[in-house]
Amino acid sequence: MSGHYFFGYGSLVNRLTHTYEDCRPAAVRGWQRSWVSSARRDVSFLSAVPAQDGMLHGLIAQIPNGDWAALDEREHAYFRTNVGDGALSCDLAQPPAVQIYQANPAFIDPVDSRKPILLSYLDVVIQGYLKVFGAEGVEAFFATTGGWDTPIRDDRAAPVYMRAQTLNHAESALVDRHLQDLSAVVERA
Repeated sequence: MSGHYFFGYGSLVNRLTHTYEDCRPAAVRGWQRSWVSSARRDVSFLSAVPAQDGMLHGLIAQIPNGDWAALDEREHAYFRTNVGDGALSCDLAQPPAVQIYQANPAFIDPVDSRKPILLSYLDVVIQGYLKVFGAEGVEAFFATTGGWDTPIRDDRAAPVYMRAQTLNHAESALVDRHLQDLSAVVERA
């Protein structure tokens, strides 16, 4: 299969945040996910991090006409890299080569000076994982993501995240329960 594909493992899993078609569940070996903070953003965000034994679940989608400009602009705090031959698992007979966005290590803030995670951003990610992978996928997301010691800013009442979505009560309660199970620090606005 030819073409230009990205692998999304955060907000890109939520199809309400983009218009890329033919999205399909996939996984990549050799990567894990973590919350990071960067000089290029005012809040923490998810990044893929190389990890020999890691496994990330997410979505792949084709970039129309190989035009990466819009997605590169959306993912401006990242750089694109290949996931590696044989690292992708998906339902296609011949898995395509895919690119993954990784935070630029040169701009990562020290762990002790992390900026907060926006709850509206986390909500969008979890809503996407719930729709694609179900409750088990949400549980796996929380269990396999690093950086939960980063404070979380509760901005649900007035979302700061530009692609915020409205969650129903059950979705919000699911996020809140997992944060409570992690003993995450949630800063109320």
